[in-house]
Amino acid sequence: MLPTDPMTEVARSTRRAARSGRKEPVRLEPITIECVSPELDGGRYPVKRVVGDTLVVGADIFKDGHDLVAARVRYRAPGATAWRSVPMRFEFNPDRWLASFPLDRMGTWEFTVEAWTDRFNSWRSGLEKKVAAKQKVDVELLEGAQIVLSAARNTRSSAYRSSLQQVADRMRDETMSLEARARAALAPELKALVDQHYAPDDLTEYRHVLRVRVDRPAAAFASWYEMFPRSATDDPRVHGTFESAAGMLPRIAELGFDVVYLPPIHPIGRTFRKGKNNTLDPEPDDVGSPWAIGSEEGGHDAVDPKLGTLEDFERFVQRANALGLEVALDFALQCSPDHPWVKEHPDWFHIRPDGTIAYAENPPKKYQDIYPLDFWCEDREGLWTACRDLILFWVARGVKQFRVDNPHTKAFAFWEWCIAEVQRLHPETVFFAEAFTRPKRMKSLAKLGFTQSYTYFTWKNTRWELVPYLEELTQGPAAEYFRGNFFANTPDILHEYLQHGGRPAFRIRLLLAGTLLPLYGIYSGYELCENVPVRAGSEEYLDSEKYQIRVRDFDAPGNINADIRMLNRIRRAHAALQQYTNLAFHTSENEQVLFYRKAGRPVPAVVDGLVIPPSVDTHVTGGRSGNGEEGREVSGDDEPSLVAPPSWSSDADLLVAVNLDPHRIHDSMVHVPIEEMGIDPDEPYVVHDLLTGAHYTWRGSRNYIRLDPQQQPGHVLRVERP
Repeated sequence: MLPTDPMTEVARSTRRAARSGRKEPVRLEPITIECVSPELDGGRYPVKRVVGDTLVVGADIFKDGHDLVAARVRYRAPGATAWRSVPMRFEFNPDRWLASFPLDRMGTWEFTVEAWTDRFNSWRSGLEKKVAAKQKVDVELLEGAQIVLSAARNTRSSAYRSSLQQVADRMRDETMSLEARARAALAPELKALVDQHYAPDDLTEYRHVLRVRVDRPAAAFASWYEMFPRSATDDPRVHGTFESAAGMLPRIAELGFDVVYLPPIHPIGRTFRKGKNNTLDPEPDDVGSPWAIGSEEGGHDAVDPKLGTLEDFERFVQRANALGLEVALDFALQCSPDHPWVKEHPDWFHIRPDGTIAYAENPPKKYQDIYPLDFWCEDREGLWTACRDLILFWVARGVKQFRVDNPHTKAFAFWEWCIAEVQRLHPETVFFAEAFTRPKRMKSLAKLGFTQSYTYFTWKNTRWELVPYLEELTQGPAAEYFRGNFFANTPDILHEYLQHGGRPAFRIRLLLAGTLLPLYGIYSGYELCENVPVRAGSEEYLDSEKYQIRVRDFDAPGNINADIRMLNRIRRAHAALQQYTNLAFHTSENEQVLFYRKAGRPVPAVVDGLVIPPSVDTHVTGGRSGNGEEGREVSGDDEPSLVAPPSWSSDADLLVAVNLDPHRIHDSMVHVPIEEMGIDPDEPYVVHDLLTGAHYTWRGSRNYIRLDPQQQPGHVLRVERP
């Protein structure tokens, strides 16, 4: 049974109340809690983090009057039944509170914010002032004793209860001097006991329980390589197999990639099969498009017999894993006219008035070899369940990453349900959205569960295109949930920049892709600088591998294997390139030179415009309560929480300069943010080019660089200080 969207139920309830004339009750709250961060669409969707991150939670908290306020964050790990708590600290701007906790396991975490009037410490603060002013405090001591007795009644420890009652008795004992009674009331031991056991009478909880989706680190940092197994051959007349493709894995691993991604590996339909260069008149030996899935030999849970068997595929996965590679599969929810589902479930497709099944179209393009599925058909429960089970089928065979073809053409509600279902059983599963569509749709897919997404990077080639787009991705609200994966090319996209820029263009785009974001990828043939389109003005490759077998010599002259190998080595060695939001662009006096910094040491984070220093980005086990005094951790979970490392590595800062013009040498003065990096204006510092090994001594903020696209299109400079 498919679940009903809870937000839909809320909307229905609201409409019913409106029709009946009922008014929703006003929620009266003694304390205001607002502007909680991170929060995505009022808690409708979770934000994203990875294991090892620390979640910093902020909130504006205040109330009327002069009483002190205390607050805490309550959180619950995936699978836990009890909640844990960590005190919030009053920080920086007025009425802004902060706390943090470590994320030490995969899955969906929950958290919220609670606040209350800190009656004891409000009373204690007033008592201190009156005692200092030598005022009479006998009534104040009676008031304080009532608070202490309330804490005593709340504790389940007889020893603590007895201690609190004894102090309360002393505070009320009129045979003692006021000075002695006041000393007992102001003892730090009493404060610690009351803080621990007092039950607030106006506890206020934020209106939402928020969520954070925590993925494994490989979901946020990886280098992808796309290959067609059928092209793993020395003869274009001989179809490659999983076994021959396994022979190519050592080369891919040696280049430093983490993920090898395969287009669909299923049987390919015969009806309307596409020929070479997308012709509608195929030759008898044409292999067709792998995205035309399904034939009499099976559907999405089968493999093309020309590639081998399921057992052969499992051995391919095992061989990849042994080399440190993960295998990602293309998950394309569409069928050829020969797919078994067409006969078994014709109602799962779009039926036209003449009784025929509609094929895919993107005018003027026609895809007669593909039938789209109707995700809102009458038997949607059967269709959705079958699609989910396909993913589980391949997960059982060692696949934990899926590149999803055109997810924006399927029901968004299906993806939200399906991804949650799969990750509930296998939280390590990664979903990569191939959604070259409008921005809001791309972002919505990321919100509802997709781990990563393709981006517009391929079409961003100038400084004025790159800078605002990267700032949007890494510094704007989307950074909380959208993880871009910068593929430099795909089987569908050969941008004119690569077509006309030659080998330097490939080196430039590789360097940008691998240093701007922690996720990037290339499609096979990029290392050979393949750049011939099927025709002028097209982004399609001539002799596209989508429709035929391509034989390659990956050591052919002019290859950029050395660039790829070096880039991936640098990425693995420097944590600054493994972070998403530590990117900042800086001034270059030449528009053709892009200059940016990837911060490697602990840097301030920004939450709702507030600058949070690195000291906040740690796990607090006994932080501060609302009055700036020592607080406590309130724990309801028996299992200990692992202390995670800081979000930022202590690795060195990296400065990257790239010549965006593949045709000409450019020089420029670049402005190094020495103040942000803690470098004095007169202090010399060394920058070490990780690409060439060269060292340069710089001084001050303004320094000179010269970049030759033929020889050295860019610098990756590690900042080294004495």
